[in-house]
Amino acid sequence: MTGTAAPKQRRWTPPYAESALDAVVRVPGSKSMTARALVLASIATGPSTIRRPLRSRDTLLMVDALRSLGIGIDTTDAEAWTVTPGPLRGGAAVDCGLAGTVMRFLPPVAALADGTVAFDGDPHARKRPNDGVIKALRDLGVGIDDGGRAALPFTVRGGGAIEGGELAIDASKTSQLVSALLMAAPRFERGLDLRHVGDKPVPSRPYLDMVVQMLRQAGAEVDDSEPDRWRVAPGELHGREWVIEPDLQNAAPLLCAAVAVGGRVTVVDWPTETTQAGDRIRDILVELGSRVEWSRGGLTVVGAPSILTADLDLSDASELTPSLAALFGINRGPSTIRGVGHIRGHETDRIAALAKELTKLGAEVTEHDDGLTVSGRNTRPMTWETYADHRMAHAGALVGLVTPDFRLSDVGCVSKTWPEFASVWEQTILARGNAYGAEA
Repeated sequence: MTGTAAPKQRRWTPPYAESALDAVVRVPGSKSMTARALVLASIATGPSTIRRPLRSRDTLLMVDALRSLGIGIDTTDAEAWTVTPGPLRGGAAVDCGLAGTVMRFLPPVAALADGTVAFDGDPHARKRPNDGVIKALRDLGVGIDDGGRAALPFTVRGGGAIEGGELAIDASKTSQLVSALLMAAPRFERGLDLRHVGDKPVPSRPYLDMVVQMLRQAGAEVDDSEPDRWRVAPGELHGREWVIEPDLQNAAPLLCAAVAVGGRVTVVDWPTETTQAGDRIRDILVELGSRVEWSRGGLTVVGAPSILTADLDLSDASELTPSLAALFGINRGPSTIRGVGHIRGHETDRIAALAKELTKLGAEVTEHDDGLTVSGRNTRPMTWETYADHRMAHAGALVGLVTPDFRLSDVGCVSKTWPEFASVWEQTILARGNAYGAEA
């Protein structure tokens, strides 16, 4: 499984910014769109092409898992992967790594296979909750052996078909539960009438808009006109061409860098219309006093260091939390991020990790159940722990812009969604109007 092994730890000293920035950057394709395109293409009736896919540990784990289920996927051309569906077969073992998309998106697909499919992953992945997917599949009549853990490792006993019908779930921990069930639903004999019945809302709603849009593009009949209810009719998905947008959440720390130290950073090919949650960063940076404009072939942020104060509800864009918390930690604030309690169950407890590292840095931090309040002070040299979490590495890179003698304990974890992040970041800080990044 080339490229899918757990990344080696690598200490890193991010560059200190000695002047304002002037850079044009390309970021790789969206992980969220790439993962969904791979799943939908694999259960379609004809071949598909995925253009500009993200090639990272998470997406390659998805590729390897789908291949083990009998799907033909050719990744020889880095710019255009081809997916050839086939009968879903059991007798497979799926390595989830630390990818929530693999851990949650593929069990419903595996339940359509003709035999058992075993799921496991990295040690920390065994701590990530997966009770929602396991309970939902059991309620649909699927056999799952998990030893009572409701987490990895577990085995799905595929029966070749799922009847489907009505299903009530609590998706308040992760929107991935809804996405996982909706993508497989056209293959259910009765389709799926899915309702969220939890006391709290489904977080990260833009991802649900994304999966509904992509399902419709593949030919599915989806009714989401009623709040917290999705009805998917049984039917065939069609093979098609998927064009993957740049990953806007990976772009967020680059745009925040312009705010942290001044200057301008452009992310090329930023979509004018998108369902990506990361697009929220545009409005947030304007709220923080930056100028955001379309120029130089993409989205440009012109920022200047200042005292930042904000009260942000990031429930629909929680992946932005680490970068924004780091930005607030190097400015005087105070600023509050709320509505993100669900990120305690991500690669690490991101709220606790951010609170600990920003406090070590010298910031004043108040940790809340669903977020944190941060007010920066003079930073001090330290080693920023990344907790095997790519977003924590992004946050640490931002802090390093203004903190001499600053180190990250491990930057290898960025291979999850952007293996070249460290080199692109270094080039961006040193750039003067040149283009760097995934395609440069």
